[in-house]
Amino acid sequence: MAESRRDSPLVDPQYSPQSRAERLIAAARVVLAAFAFLGIWLDPSEPTRYVRTAYALLAVYIGYALLAAFLVWRSAAPPGRQTFAMHAFDLAVFSLFMFFTQGPTSPFFVFFVFSLACGTLRWQWRGTLWTAAATLALFLGMGVYAAQVIGDPAFELNRFIVRSAYLAVVAALLAYLGLYEERRRGEISRLATWPLGAPQEVRSLAREMLEHAAAVLGAPRALLAWEEPEEPGLRLACWSGGELQWSRESPGALQPLVAEPLAGTDLLCRDIRAPRPAVFHTSDQGFRRWEGRPLHPDLAARFGVGAVLALGLKGEGFEGRLFALDKAGMTSDDLVLGGIVARQVVARLDRFYLLQRLQQAAATEERVRLARDLHDGVLQSLTGAALQLETASHLLEEDPGGARQRLAEVQRLIAAEQRDLRSFVQQLKPAPLAPFEVEASLVARLKELAHRMERQWGLRVALDVQPIDGGISEGLSHEIYRMVHEALINTARHAGASTGRVEIAGRDDQVRITVADDGHGFPFHGRYDHAA
Repeated sequence: MAESRRDSPLVDPQYSPQSRAERLIAAARVVLAAFAFLGIWLDPSEPTRYVRTAYALLAVYIGYALLAAFLVWRSAAPPGRQTFAMHAFDLAVFSLFMFFTQGPTSPFFVFFVFSLACGTLRWQWRGTLWTAAATLALFLGMGVYAAQVIGDPAFELNRFIVRSAYLAVVAALLAYLGLYEERRRGEISRLATWPLGAPQEVRSLAREMLEHAAAVLGAPRALLAWEEPEEPGLRLACWSGGELQWSRESPGALQPLVAEPLAGTDLLCRDIRAPRPAVFHTSDQGFRRWEGRPLHPDLAARFGVGAVLALGLKGEGFEGRLFALDKAGMTSDDLVLGGIVARQVVARLDRFYLLQRLQQAAATEERVRLARDLHDGVLQSLTGAALQLETASHLLEEDPGGARQRLAEVQRLIAAEQRDLRSFVQQLKPAPLAPFEVEASLVARLKELAHRMERQWGLRVALDVQPIDGGISEGLSHEIYRMVHEALINTARHAGASTGRVEIAGRDDQVRITVADDGHGFPFHGRYDHAA
C-alpha cells in the first residue's frame, strides 16, 4: 500500500491551489468594484440611462464583494461547489452593469476581462474557454440588441469588432497560460514522485528510471548509456513501448558518445539526420548553437535516432549519458527540465552502487566476525577437548575410572559447544529478541561458560552481572560473551590462575567489563583502555 502511494502522483495535475486563488479573486473583486464606484462618482455623466438602477446594482455588488472577501480570507478551505455559483453571479452582475451603462460601448468592459482571469485561476484553460464562450455570447447579444433592436446611435461597429477581438485574444492567451501552468504542475508532480525503490538488479533499476524519465520528458523512447571505472565497457539500456533492450559493449566502443566540442554539455537536436544538424547546448554563457553530428554515428544508427535530448551523467563511481529520443518540437525548456531529470538519475544510480558497496562490506565484515568467533570459540574448545582426550588415552590402562570421567567432561564440553553454536546460528536469523530477553540469555550463557571453565580448565569463575539500563541488543550481547570467553580462556591457558572474577555493568550508554584473576600476568603494569 505504501509503495503504491509513493509511485502515484502527489496531486492531480489538474489541481490548482484553490484557497490562494479565491483569496486573490476576492481581493481583486473588492478593488475593481471600488474603482468602478469611484469612476462613476468622478464622472457622473456615466451612466446616462438607468442611473438609479446602476448605482443600486453597484452598491449591492460592493457589499457582496466585501462579504465574500471577509468569508474567503477567514476560511481555511476554498468555497468548493459554491465557486461555480459565485462565478455565475459575477458574470450576471457584470452583464447587467454593462447593459445599464451603454451596453457594448460601456467603459466597464474590463469586468468581462476580470471574469476570464477568474475562470483561468479557478479551472485553468477549461474555465477560460467556458467563460470566454459565455462572455462573447453576452457581448455579442448586447451588440445585436444595441444595433438592431433599439438602434442606439452611440453604437460603433468598428469599436464593437475591436472589443470582441480583444476579448477573444485575451481568452486565448489566458487559456494557453492555464494549459501551460497545468503542464508544469504535471511535470513537477512526476518529478516529486520519482521512484524510490531499491531494486537488487541494475536492469530493473534501469527499466524503472527510464520509464519514469520518458514520462517526465514526454519522450517515446529513452536510452541510458554509462560506464563504471572498475568495470570497463559501456552499458546500454533502451526503453521503448514498455520493453527494455540491454547490451554491454567492449571497452572503447561507441566512444565518444557525443562530439568532442559538446563534451560536458547537455544538448538537443531536432533532427540529426539533416545534412547539417543544428544543435543547441548548454554552456557557462547560456544556450549556444552548434552545427554538426552530435552523436557517435554507430550509436545513432543502431537506435535509429532522429530527434534527441542528450543529458550528461556524472556520479560518484560512474559517468554516462541519458538520451530522450523522438520527442517532437523540443525547445530550450526541455534542456532545463532534462537537467533536473538527469540529477535524479544520477542520485538513483549513486544510491544503487552505494547500497551494493555497503552490502559487500557488511558481508565481508560478517565473514571476518564469523571466522573470529569460530576461532575464539569452537576452535579453543576443540583444543581443550583434544587435551582432555589425550589425558584420557593415558589413563585408560592405569585408571579406567579417571579416563571415563575425562570422556564425560569431553562429552559435556561438546554439548556446551553445541548450545553455543545453536545460539550463534540463532543470532544470524533476522528475528530479534527483546532487550530483556537478550540480557537474560547473556547471563545464562555466562553461567554456563563459568561451569565449563571450571570443569575443563579447573578455573573457578565468580560472576557479577548488573542490570543494564535500557537493555542490550543481540549484537552487543554476542560481543560481550565473546570478549569474556576469550579473556577467561587466556586466563586459564596463560596466567596459571585458579580463580577468576567477571563483572559486567552498564551506565550512560556504556558497558564496563572487568575480568580479574589470581594468576601471573605480563611485564606490563597499569591500565590499557581501548576508548582512550
